[in-house]
Amino acid sequence: MGLEQRTLTVPALVVMIIAASAPLTAVAGGVTTNYAVTGMSSVPLSFLVIGAILLVFSIGYTAMSQHISNAGAFYAYIAAGMGRAAGVGAAMVAVVSYNLMQIGIYGMFGFASSSFAGSLLGVDIPWWATALVAWALVGLLGINRVDFSVKVLGIVVAAEFLVVVVYNIMAFAVAPEAPAPQEAFNIADVAAPGMGAVMAFTIAAFMGFESGTIYNEEVKDPQRTAKLATIIAVVIIACFYAFSAFAVAVGEGASNVLGATAELGPDLIFVFFAAHAPAWFVDLANLLFITSLFAALLAFHNVVARYFYSMGRGGALPGFLAGTSRRTHAPVAGSLAQSALALAVMAAFAIASTGQDPMFIVFTMFTWMTNTAAFGLVLLMALTSFAIIGYFAKHRTGDSLFTRVIAPLTSGIALVFVFVQIVLNFDLLLGLEKPGMLSYILQAIAILPGVIGFAVTWYARSKAAADQTEKQPAI
Repeated sequence: MGLEQRTLTVPALVVMIIAASAPLTAVAGGVTTNYAVTGMSSVPLSFLVIGAILLVFSIGYTAMSQHISNAGAFYAYIAAGMGRAAGVGAAMVAVVSYNLMQIGIYGMFGFASSSFAGSLLGVDIPWWATALVAWALVGLLGINRVDFSVKVLGIVVAAEFLVVVVYNIMAFAVAPEAPAPQEAFNIADVAAPGMGAVMAFTIAAFMGFESGTIYNEEVKDPQRTAKLATIIAVVIIACFYAFSAFAVAVGEGASNVLGATAELGPDLIFVFFAAHAPAWFVDLANLLFITSLFAALLAFHNVVARYFYSMGRGGALPGFLAGTSRRTHAPVAGSLAQSALALAVMAAFAIASTGQDPMFIVFTMFTWMTNTAAFGLVLLMALTSFAIIGYFAKHRTGDSLFTRVIAPLTSGIALVFVFVQIVLNFDLLLGLEKPGMLSYILQAIAILPGVIGFAVTWYARSKAAADQTEKQPAI
């Protein structure tokens, strides 16, 4: 039994995509960290630059969804454009990267939720206790109809946007200095030293935007829903995050924003609220930061479950992973597999974090895993761009030259540049003071499964072809 229920509309899919990017988390955590670590004032500009790159990428990417309807988007598209061996390799990188992203977020969720609950109750709560509650809820929602998850995510995303909008308004209202858009949006900074590091941080805030095509077997109109939803989501994310990043600079003052973010980090927005808003609103903002993380957990869980389903159906992973519910048509086997994997990793980090500083789980589980995931996913996007060209070179379609060649080639070159920046600045992304073996180990975790998947599939197909040749009678 397949996934097809045709329930997801364009607005529903936009909600799913934006939920994965976690707006409040991206602004409170990603933007402030970007300012603090890179020391660059062009963070707002970077969102527009990355948004433009991903918008161009989306043209060819969503065009593929109209020809190939498959829940394993990267896997299916790279296989169609570069061959099955490359597709299986990509599938392994994708399933590892998405799992790293989803499971890593449990670290931040556990830290934030246990700290918040502990402050309200006056007791110390271990991070893994609240993370387990989220794990159970995510697992329960994951085996139900996807449109039910959309309703939950819709409420959370709307509340997140509201809090960030309130922050933006307050930042401009109390600005200690005149706004300096000429510094935040100086186009000359695109080529400035250090901008590569800024873009390496920024693209992580967009991760999940590509998930729209993964639901193409469940949307009402496979020919237009994923395409429209992806483009709309990228435009919203790029513009909203760029303006919010500018608001952070306005609220702190252009001359002080780098120092303030370095001192306060992700707490900056909540400290700002504490100084300018009622106490109840500060608590509400903290609560919505936690629900923002929960929304991202659920969104990425749904993506991983569908990747497991697609790879099980395609033979890249055991066939039982393609099992779906007769009642809800949800990818139950994939959902349960993801939940089991998440539980195992959480247990390992729970043991490792015993006796450590509460921030240990943020610096390790969250930072290590989510940045490694972004590393793997950007690589896949670059490869997919070139695979799109390969697919359209082999298949005659009515798509324009811009869609078939120009857009994917442009985005492919740009994404290779961003990927190189991630590699060059990986120690910085991990918060390490100097290069070390940890960086190489984490990058290998993302890439090595892909290399093995490619090699095994290529060898098996080569051997099968050789055996078939030997069996043919001599003429």
